[in-house]
Amino acid sequence: MARRKVSLWEPKLLAQAAKEAFKKLDPRRMARNPVMFCVEVGAAYTTAVALGEVFSRAPEASFTGQIALWLWFTVLFANFAEALAEGRGKAQAESLRATRQEAMAKLITPEGIKVVPATQLRKGDVVLVEAGDLIPGDGEVIEGIASVDESAITGESAPVIRESGGDRSAVIGGTRVLSDWIKVKIAADPGSSFLDRMIALVEGAKRQKTPNEIALTLLLAALTLIFLLVTVTLVPYSLRYGVLPSIAVLASLFVCLAPTTIGGLLPAIGIAGMNRLLERNVLAMSGKAVEAAGDVDVLLLDKTGTITLGNRVAVEFIPVGDATETEVADKAQLASLSDETPEGRSIVALAKKYGFRGRDLADKSVEFVPFSARTRMSGVNIGNHRIRKGAAKAIIQWVRDQGGEIPPDLEPKVEAIAKAGGTPLVVAEDKRVIGVIHLKDMLKGGIQERFAQLRAMGIRTIMVTGDNPLTAQAIAQEAGVDDFIAEATPEAKLARVKEEQAAGHLVAMTGDGTNDAPALAQADVGLAMNVGTMAAKEAANMVDLDSNPTKLIEIVEVGKQLLMTRGALTTFSIANDVAKYFAIIPAIFAYAWPELKVLDVMRLSSPENAVLSAVIFNALIIIALIPIAIKGVTFRPAPASVILRRNLLIYGLGGLILPFIGIKFIDLILRLF
Repeated sequence: MARRKVSLWEPKLLAQAAKEAFKKLDPRRMARNPVMFCVEVGAAYTTAVALGEVFSRAPEASFTGQIALWLWFTVLFANFAEALAEGRGKAQAESLRATRQEAMAKLITPEGIKVVPATQLRKGDVVLVEAGDLIPGDGEVIEGIASVDESAITGESAPVIRESGGDRSAVIGGTRVLSDWIKVKIAADPGSSFLDRMIALVEGAKRQKTPNEIALTLLLAALTLIFLLVTVTLVPYSLRYGVLPSIAVLASLFVCLAPTTIGGLLPAIGIAGMNRLLERNVLAMSGKAVEAAGDVDVLLLDKTGTITLGNRVAVEFIPVGDATETEVADKAQLASLSDETPEGRSIVALAKKYGFRGRDLADKSVEFVPFSARTRMSGVNIGNHRIRKGAAKAIIQWVRDQGGEIPPDLEPKVEAIAKAGGTPLVVAEDKRVIGVIHLKDMLKGGIQERFAQLRAMGIRTIMVTGDNPLTAQAIAQEAGVDDFIAEATPEAKLARVKEEQAAGHLVAMTGDGTNDAPALAQADVGLAMNVGTMAAKEAANMVDLDSNPTKLIEIVEVGKQLLMTRGALTTFSIANDVAKYFAIIPAIFAYAWPELKVLDVMRLSSPENAVLSAVIFNALIIIALIPIAIKGVTFRPAPASVILRRNLLIYGLGGLILPFIGIKFIDLILRLF
């Protein structure tokens, strides 16, 4: 496969992340994270003070040095979390980069075909790609049809068909043509291909902070500034009472007050969210798209291939007039013997249950009539008899043209099938209508349960189909979707997306064709299929490399998991700070104000150990939470109110209790030394 799932504890990955953690100490890089930048400045200043105390042989040099060391660890652990998340993305990018091969292109010019390096191709160039050739760049098939191996990109070993026209015309540079030939119009200049963009996004080189992430960063920066001012103003206040804390203690107080836990883990959470999508073979064009997926409350889903299997199956032969069920099966199978579509094969298979297996037509004059979009029917001519199957209106008109009569029970039976969500095909022989074939588009297994989960999450589902309203309504009811759009046109899809957004909803949609592009571009989360057109992929903000429209449900879950993880760890970080106050404030001021001793509920061994224990715990908790930040909080479908209560209980209460236990445990260890 192109992408492998990288273990969080892979030794090579851990070693590289540790190295990157030190490189990230560069103040120019640290300035992007205001919280940790302030901690780094505090660590540097405390280190300078410790060195001065060592040279002056001050008795508190050891204590100041230990504080400085753990402040550096706090910064390094935060850098390590971000580097580990980036490292997993870079490992995936390396496997993608390994798929690249230097390709030569057969450029079509007015003078003929000219072989040039793929790097010389420009947008709009047309190239010929034959069996065995690498496709030199992203583009659109404008002529021909070919089998293409896309396993280097999608990880899917089965070849796919790419052809001009329709919704399967887009090709990706670096994939290989296995058979036949195609002419491709290049859609991107060198360096901006699909693979180039994918590698850059996976590596995190193009990752931009999302609006929510920016807002949270600004909030954390504001809190950090407030706590910095609180710490600084303690100096003149303490001088008044003659209890001036040391630089090490003031730095410790600031670090324990500031929201360092979430400040250190915030970048890793965002990077990991995009990586989790890529593990599901989905390329998100931005972190904003992943975040928006978590807030989506309306899903527009195609019926065919998403809700249903897409291949209609014959489930029943229904006679009309004086015909019998066996007679319908006989004529339906004869009309379908040359029909290689899934529907045709299912009719032949169903007829076998009536005893019609081997059909010996060698001694008869047989002429098969293929399906035509103009006539909307197909069939067979056997001697002087003509058998046809097709759309009800087409067959009725055909029988009337032969001078035949239409049985009065035909229309009610056709309408009953349509109301049940099926597709009726009418069978006729010469002037006589014999019966109706009930074709049913089967629902995908477990799809009702998935829609029930979405409903539990507060997400409304809308099925989009080209079926008539009766059929659409029946399938919508059977599948359990909340609403449907029947006989959908590009304009209808776009109008519905705008309508939902105007009502204050965030909308997600899937699509693969050029006619889906306007609605995909308008939707808050647009998921294009990799098999689709380049127009659809450019309009969307996500591309599913597996071309599975159902993947949209997983994307919503990943987005919600990202938001849940960020919210849970923010809750933990704020609650986590409370316990540190009970450790560090009595240690600093209890000598001057003995009444503050009542806050020392942990009964820590000494003021120095209390301060040091709080700082050590503050650093270690970042390391402990890295797996949650990168793997994400466990997702369970539930309304937002339920998720909020659960997070407050687990991460709020846990963040309040755990530091008391951790700081006390560290104090007991320090007491031994």
